This record gives sequence, structure tokens and C-alpha cells, in this order.
Amino acid sequence: MSEHLRYAGASPERQRQALEDIVRSQPVLMAVLTGLRDMALPDAWLVSGAVYNVVWNHLTGRPALTGIKDVDLIYFDPADLSYEAEDRVIKAAEARFAGLPLPVEVRNQARVHLWFPQKFGIVVTPLTHSTEALKRYASRTHAVAVRLEADNTLTIETPFGLEDLFAFRITPNAVLDNRAAHDAKGARAKTVWPEITVVPWPDDVG
Repeated sequence: MSEHLRYAGASPERQRQALEDIVRSQPVLMAVLTGLRDMALPDAWLVSGAVYNVVWNHLTGRPALTGIKDVDLIYFDPADLSYEAEDRVIKAAEARFAGLPLPVEVRNQARVHLWFPQKFGIVVTPLTHSTEALKRYASRTHAVAVRLEADNTLTIETPFGLEDLFAFRITPNAVLDNRAAHDAKGARAKTVWPEITVVPWPDDVG
């Protein structure tokens, strides 16, 4: 087996420990997680690319931030669904993470249903909590969220498990008509990590 696949097929517990070890070994991710905890946003998580890309870089011996465009943060605040409220959080995050080598994007998941149809042409129901959004990601591989708790433990949410991530396999999630996003993300990923296999979107969906 290739060295980068050393956690493929491992137990869920071993894969979760490997993910935690990799996250903790990366100063940028830990700075983000610490800063996010300090912001005290409700139901806040570090999600998606900055997590799984760091894993792929670690396992293939690439520099930790290779191919990472930005850092995605999510939170859930249904008390104020205005853009102005979200924008205040965005500006606070920009100030909090100004010294990082990557831009940080933060979004209130309680507002997703308000702008998703205009941006993607798909009507969605309101989410009930932050990590519910992971189940709607175009690719199951990308559905990973991490949070640093008050006692410095890491909480990890992976609704589809971690096998695809550690198998370097981008697998579609056909719960929504996200074929275009899955195809685009898969094509881009292949240019950075040729070790990846992109599973085609099912022809009978979307």
C-alpha cells in the first residue's frame, strides 16, 4: 500500500485519532481553532477544505498549506438572520485572524436558506444547527468539522465517516443537485493532489 494511504481501511477510531493528531500538528489550524473558541460564537466549527487539505498534504509530504485557498468557519445564530448581523461577525473574524497566512470566511448557517437559491439555483429548507450543513455538501469527503473545546479537547463531526478522506477519494453526495460543485472541486483537487480519485456523479441524479 502506498504510504499516503496508510490510514485507509483503518478503524473509525484510528482514523479519528489520526485526524486529530494531524490537526494538532498544524499551528495555523490550531490558531484558527483557538481564535474561533475565543470568539464564543454559537455552535461554531472549522470545516471543510482547511481540514481535509491539510490531511492530504501531511500524508503526501507536501507543505501544510498547499492548495488551501481559505479557511471556512461556520456558526449558527437564528436570533438575527439579517445580513448586517452576519457582517459584524465577518468583520470581527477578519480582525481576529488578520495575522494568518490564509483568508478566513465565516458564515451563519441559520441564514443559508435565504441566499442558497439565488447563488446555486436550489431551494433548501432552513438548517437546525451548524453541522447539519455537512450533510448537504456536494462531496461526502468534504463533510468534516472540528471544534476546540474549553478543556482543549477536539470534537470532530463526520456524518459520512473518514474513509473517503483517508482513501484520497472524492465521493459525491447526491442529496442535492450539486453535480457542478462536485465536478469542479474534484477537477481542481486533482491538479494539486494527483493521488486523488474522483468518483463520478451518478448519472441518474441531478
